[in-house]
Amino acid sequence: MAFDADSVKFGRRGLLAGGGALGLTGALAACGAGDDEDGGSAERTDPWSFTDDQPATVELPATPTKIVAFTGMAAALYDFGIEVPAVFGPTTNEDGTATSQAGNLPVADLEVFGNVFGEFDVEAYAAWGPEVLMTHYYYDPATLWYVPEERKDEITSLAEVTALNVDDGANTLDQIIGRHAELAESLGADLASESNAANKERYDAAVEALREAAAANPVTVLACSAAAETFYASNPAMGNDMRFFTELGVDFVVPDALDESTGGYYETLSWENADKYPADILFLDSRVQALQPEALTDFPTWNALPAVQEGQIVGWEAEPMYGYGLAAASIEALAEAITNAKKLS
Repeated sequence: MAFDADSVKFGRRGLLAGGGALGLTGALAACGAGDDEDGGSAERTDPWSFTDDQPATVELPATPTKIVAFTGMAAALYDFGIEVPAVFGPTTNEDGTATSQAGNLPVADLEVFGNVFGEFDVEAYAAWGPEVLMTHYYYDPATLWYVPEERKDEITSLAEVTALNVDDGANTLDQIIGRHAELAESLGADLASESNAANKERYDAAVEALREAAAANPVTVLACSAAAETFYASNPAMGNDMRFFTELGVDFVVPDALDESTGGYYETLSWENADKYPADILFLDSRVQALQPEALTDFPTWNALPAVQEGQIVGWEAEPMYGYGLAAASIEALAEAITNAKKLS
């Protein structure tokens, strides 16, 4: 099985942006804002209001255009037809290409105020004159994703903030995409446009394909992440995507010795014990901070895993994509992997 992943510098916040396996890509390119022929969005000048998940209501005299967003949120909005001109978070690889979290964003045209965790050019951000900052949060609305905690007060004083909760311990990928759709619509996206309708149709088909695959071929799936010294077995209850996939019938391995000191997101295994959990498919963290199969060929225990020997590895967007077109691709890949998998355990 071919497997591609980004290769850029390590960057991380708390549990999710780091080297661990955490619970916590799109053939149909989204059209940009202002692209009315295919139903993107026209620039709007009427007052704008949106109530986020903190909850907080932001009100502006006109629909904002000078938006600065976390890369993953910007990618989701772009998938719905909203252009975000400035971002922060993993955006470009060392060769200038887009990271997986950037989705279909035109990265060469973006203002990037920080490309890795902990990096945020506050002075350039202030000079640019943002109208609103948009990002995610996990559980705690006071912790804004990829906004450096030590400068958060300064950053949030420069523009309004809109934040969506991408993990409250119970919400699922499907619900979170719906919230991003609501935000995009408030910014002018036409959710009934040809491109958005096609993306939603593709997403719905992917979801049904995954449901059918899980029922027809009930193989076991281990969500995992690889680092130089550690192999992480992830807890499927702790990811909005895996909670959704479990609802669809996917049989995930549940680690029995979760690291409670880090919130129970995963079990930390030495490479000598990487074979602790037999699995038919490895759902491998494909983010830039995790090691990919081509970097793992020198690890004997990796090479000995039955799923590796059979090529039954599929990339896992451990920070999921929240647009229908973007999410469809990863769901399709998992459905295909399950459909074609041999029972190994």
